Amino acid sequence: MSFDLVLFGGTGDLTWRKLMPALFQAFRHGKLPEGGRILAVARDERSDAEYRDYIRAKFAGVDEAKQPNDEEYARFAEMLHYRRMDLSQPEDYRGLKAWVDERGASTVVLFLATSPHLFPVICAQLGQAGLNAPHMRVVLEKPLGHDLQSAQEINRVVRAAFTEEQALRIDHYLGKPAVQNLMALRFGNALFEPLWRRESIANIQITLAESIGVGSRGDFYDRTGALRDMVQNHALQLLTMIAMEPPSTNNADAIRDEKLKVLRSLKPFTPETVARDVVRGQYKAGTVAGSKVPGYLEEVKVPTGSTCETFVALRTEVQNWRWAGVPFYLRTGKRMPARDAQIVVNFREVPHPIFPGTSRANKLVIKLQPEDGLELHLLAAKGGGASSSGQELLYPVSLDLDFDKAFPSERVGGYERLLMDAIAGRLNLFVRSDEQEQAWRWVEPVLHAWNADTVGPRPYTAGSWGPAAASALVARDGCTWAEEQ
Repeated sequence: MSFDLVLFGGTGDLTWRKLMPALFQAFRHGKLPEGGRILAVARDERSDAEYRDYIRAKFAGVDEAKQPNDEEYARFAEMLHYRRMDLSQPEDYRGLKAWVDERGASTVVLFLATSPHLFPVICAQLGQAGLNAPHMRVVLEKPLGHDLQSAQEINRVVRAAFTEEQALRIDHYLGKPAVQNLMALRFGNALFEPLWRRESIANIQITLAESIGVGSRGDFYDRTGALRDMVQNHALQLLTMIAMEPPSTNNADAIRDEKLKVLRSLKPFTPETVARDVVRGQYKAGTVAGSKVPGYLEEVKVPTGSTCETFVALRTEVQNWRWAGVPFYLRTGKRMPARDAQIVVNFREVPHPIFPGTSRANKLVIKLQPEDGLELHLLAAKGGGASSSGQELLYPVSLDLDFDKAFPSERVGGYERLLMDAIAGRLNLFVRSDEQEQAWRWVEPVLHAWNADTVGPRPYTAGSWGPAAASALVARDGCTWAEEQ
């Protein structure tokens, strides 16, 4: 299959830090179709050779195991091309169309790795230039808007040029192997589905923690914040995968229809429930991994006195027959003790304990990063471990599936998987516009409540798990966060 992949923002941070390493890994794994071209588009004037040297130098910052040797890079670089474009000039799009048409690739993927405010301009120009034929697809990187109205406007412009099937909204968390295996776990095995409901599950926790701060991106982050950056997209998408009903088929729209039903079933927020069920925080100076780090307000390019949140914890419910009354806790933050993304499914305790001592409930931990895997926590008896009364004592044990060990030669990263899906036209792991808009519709009351709040975010020390109020949030239900269990 011949393809052209056009990267708008070809010299930007996302391209050299995420997309190019992912494309190289696909090339190394033999998954990148032969005969393809990768065209980087940016404002700078440079030749193909200069761009190839630029990307080669950037690979020095990639994990050593993912760095190419000279021979590998020489072969990969043959696919790389560069074109200078002014994204506001129609003639530059006509020149791009001529470049694409000269070879007539069977698939053309247009990846918008630019600032989201450029999406409407680029999509409108692509449509006017005829770069929206049926064999062409556009990939939109998040964040898609900053509220419901801006998201709807972006989608309106995109739909004017492309069909829904051609517009791929990417969320790289959905490309993670553990998330893909969540679907397999639930719908490819008979073990868990009978238990996947309110009668057996006490609560579900989704944690997306980062140990890093905002770095040099303070100005961008301050306009975004943790709720927009992580909850509205990543965390909610994970929640839909956990809570969705079994789709009738593995068809993309069948899956996305079920995810949309979950989003529509989320308990809506009011000003009163925002105050009760949502905790926002902002990190202050502290210690992470043994090193002192500054507070958010001391970071580069952060406005003085900013009330931007770097931490969010919230409680919600999915109001349907399967999940009624089961709390879902979502938590994300920067400057946490560790980089850790996981979903914890806490099962209910046995209805009548007959063993003395521990009454710890079972739980399933779906690990997303830094490693991918599954842990099932159970109770088991030690041989000869009876108590003084003669009754058997139970001890916690876990069944641990490490995907890297289970599939050592077949591991792919999130962006690698999603880029290959975009080229192949597989839509299952991309977000549909109605999903995205419903997610904004759900978080908007929180944003409105915060705008009217004069108190601002609660401070928490860098290297901690957030404000104490986050622990109190789950304690009201008699629960604790996973690291406290």
